[in-house]
Amino acid sequence: MSSLLAEAKLARYIALAEGVLVTLISGSTLVFVKMALGYLGPLTIAGLRYLLAFLLLLPLMLRARVVRRWPFSVWIRLFAIGLCFYVVGNGALAWGLKYIPATTGSLLLSLIPLLVLFAGLVWLQEVPSWSQMVGVVVGLAGSALFFSRGFKAGEPRGIAIVAIGLAGNAAFGILGREIARYRRVDTLPLTAIPLGFGAGILLPIAFAVEGLPGFSVVGWGIVLGLAVIGTACLFLLYNHALRVLAAFEMSVMLNLTPLVTAFWAWLFLDEILGLAQMIGMATVIAGVVLVQWRKQNP
Repeated sequence: MSSLLAEAKLARYIALAEGVLVTLISGSTLVFVKMALGYLGPLTIAGLRYLLAFLLLLPLMLRARVVRRWPFSVWIRLFAIGLCFYVVGNGALAWGLKYIPATTGSLLLSLIPLLVLFAGLVWLQEVPSWSQMVGVVVGLAGSALFFSRGFKAGEPRGIAIVAIGLAGNAAFGILGREIARYRRVDTLPLTAIPLGFGAGILLPIAFAVEGLPGFSVVGWGIVLGLAVIGTACLFLLYNHALRVLAAFEMSVMLNLTPLVTAFWAWLFLDEILGLAQMIGMATVIAGVVLVQWRKQNP
């Protein structure tokens, strides 16, 4: 019995370490996308990143033989996830980062659970609790405090573009939850197949709008790192940690992503936050935690 307890503790420590690593990687993603914008167009960065990540996950998916003869309706939903999340959501995010700091983009992304809450009420008839509604108010108050300093030139445009991406991300949350609720598709194809669809749509648009990408060792190196570490490895670590950790525990760690992004942005981009922005960010995180509180499972 003692050996089993020791193994369980060790597994939990490993899972917690993986969760911390996932948060660190997730927090760095927007910073490195911002750095890559100096070498490649935003849509090209997103398209190449997701194509490479799909090619990395494809052998794992084929080896696991997790692709089934799903109904046509499931394939439509997988296509819709690729369109909403990777084309609209992350395509708009990469484009918006041309005009806003990486930390601001990360904070805006942290508001997605609030959008999913309202979308879930309409689409899935999931009624929010009082604590979740309080979390929405707290999160919005934190956002108002974060942006109370006003906007620099170009920031309203960037925020508007990212807001379109947030709608795409929220749609992904609803579509993915709808599929996961009925256990129609395993986690690996639920990630890999929409990646392929998203890259297949986004890259032709990127090449038409931004032209064929030139060769840059630094730019392509960042994109490769985003694909391998920021997408494929992030996915594998996340799902391995969820074998031990509750989904709510992982969500709490991921809610700290804006703080991690602020650190990476200070380190690599010289982005510095004021006191009001730091308090506003902490308030947003507290509100999002309240929104997700009901997701806790034994």
